[in-house]
Amino acid sequence: MSELSALLDNSVLLWSLLSCLIAQFFKIIFNFLSTGKIRFGIMFETGGMPSSHSALITGATSGLGLQLGFDSPIFALAIAVSLIIMYDASGVRRSAGIQAAEINKLSKKLDPKAEVGLKETLGHTKFEVIVGSFLGPLITLPGIVFIGSPLDIYNLILN
Repeated sequence: MSELSALLDNSVLLWSLLSCLIAQFFKIIFNFLSTGKIRFGIMFETGGMPSSHSALITGATSGLGLQLGFDSPIFALAIAVSLIIMYDASGVRRSAGIQAAEINKLSKKLDPKAEVGLKETLGHTKFEVIVGSFLGPLITLPGIVFIGSPLDIYNLILN
């Protein structure tokens, strides 16, 4: 039971996951603004505005910095992991998505009946990554400071 209690007392985990979920929800709004159509399924897709990967990792990183200190070696490690994830989202995965789009076009050109259908929205533009990287701390830090962990919320409701 103490492991469950420790998990429920982890405010960094709660708020960084919540920032990821909120970023995924914002994809519905941004998609509506750009296409005029509401697509709830976009919440379960990779790519798009904003980057939920960036929101998650920067939320966790900022929460670690707040709780452990911004001079902590663990915070430094979290910064390094954040930079790798954000670089990957806007570099490697974005390139893979562009290549998938070209392969899909080539496949259709060679055989109009072909249904390769590689996933094209894999990565993010740099702007989508930047927006996600600001969203994470904007949700996580106030959540930790003003509300706390799931256990704090539970105790607040009961008392």
